[in-house]
Amino acid sequence: MAKMWAGRTDGATDKLADDFNSSIHFDCRMYKQDIQGSIAHAAMLAGCNIISNEDADTLIAGLEGILADLESGALQFDMQCEDIHMFVEQVLTERIGDVGKKLHTARSRNDQVALDIRMYLRDEADQIIALTKQVIVALTEQAEQNKATIMPGYTHLQRAQPITFGHHMMAYAMMLLRDVDRICDCKKRMNMSPIGCCALAGTTYATDRRSEAAALGFDGICLNSLDGVSDRDFCVELMSAIALLQMHMSRLSEEIILWSSWEFKFVELSDAFTTGSSIMPQKKNPDMAELIRGKTGRIYGDLMSLLTALKGLPLAYNKDMQEDKECVFDAVDTIKMCLGVMSGMLSTMSVCADNMKKAAQGGFINATDLADYLVKKGMPFRSAYKISGQIVARCIADKTVLEDLPLEVYKEYSDLFDNDLYNEIDLTTCVEKRISEGGTSIQSVEKQIEYVKAQLN
Repeated sequence: MAKMWAGRTDGATDKLADDFNSSIHFDCRMYKQDIQGSIAHAAMLAGCNIISNEDADTLIAGLEGILADLESGALQFDMQCEDIHMFVEQVLTERIGDVGKKLHTARSRNDQVALDIRMYLRDEADQIIALTKQVIVALTEQAEQNKATIMPGYTHLQRAQPITFGHHMMAYAMMLLRDVDRICDCKKRMNMSPIGCCALAGTTYATDRRSEAAALGFDGICLNSLDGVSDRDFCVELMSAIALLQMHMSRLSEEIILWSSWEFKFVELSDAFTTGSSIMPQKKNPDMAELIRGKTGRIYGDLMSLLTALKGLPLAYNKDMQEDKECVFDAVDTIKMCLGVMSGMLSTMSVCADNMKKAAQGGFINATDLADYLVKKGMPFRSAYKISGQIVARCIADKTVLEDLPLEVYKEYSDLFDNDLYNEIDLTTCVEKRISEGGTSIQSVEKQIEYVKAQLN
């Protein structure tokens, strides 16, 4: 097949070199953005009297026909073409003749591919945001249903203080809200048009870059042509935001894996999001959560791959930059799949409230409240802390919990203890006393839910 860039050379590359150089097998997914960009480019060329209105109409009709045929399946990608840009131009020229060769006036594949990937990732960012919001909704629904469900809160994976499961779910909702904000912020810098930067130095034609950018939904143009064709910051920034989002998903997955084990049994995952064992009939494996956790390393690898590819490139375009697509496409595809699975897994997950409550009681996580009780009665905190520790040790030895220890035993340690003690160390009271903004009380969790809903709307 004759190369459209043949001229300086005869274009007769080795078959192995062709395969090595080709990108159509992965950049064909940008066909819609490539055609939309070409339609806007044809309109701009006519608007600037660089080509005739008749030629522009012919080009646009031809491009619209290619788009329709690709989407209906009437036209298949030719994998012998070097890339999606060459494929579209080749088909266009076959269909409308030499007028098709005018489309590439005042642009290069360098600014064309930079345009396509910005438009493609802009669309994908919107999908990632929408899927992330679905996970936030699932978290918020679980929080609403469990705003009074007491569980142990942990530090160092040791039971620390009583919280509610609703409070725990809202912690992840806050993380994911920040992720949405990061991706929205990334889109602002992504949404600058490189088209018209051409190969690297601009063009001798009197083009109107700003009208072409506006027609494609961009907020402005890249103000330096060298930067416009060589910039892939927006890819790195989006992948960084995706990596952070996936890290949050991995942390949540890790907890779901722990919580669904027999050792915890805080939650029960739906059969729809678990698998069984090939030889152990009792098993119910949290494979979806494990895969989300595992795919985090894959997304980190995608990010590092692009950073490494870019780190030594001189200006402006280099073929190394073709390596941007597979890693960013993989990161996008992976996060979208993980988000879809996570929202379904969360929305169908059952909470074992009784097991959570028992774990909270068995962990002596109201010991701080026991010490606070003595402090409120006038005892110095360090003295109260020591006595509370001694009482916990007594409970462990007697195989009981603070709530069930008789008052006469408490009085062996201090005469300040009285019957009002039991209300103060009741786990529900302990939770409801956390009245500070952002705390675990039901009222606080309700406010957090209201805030998240407002942000989503």
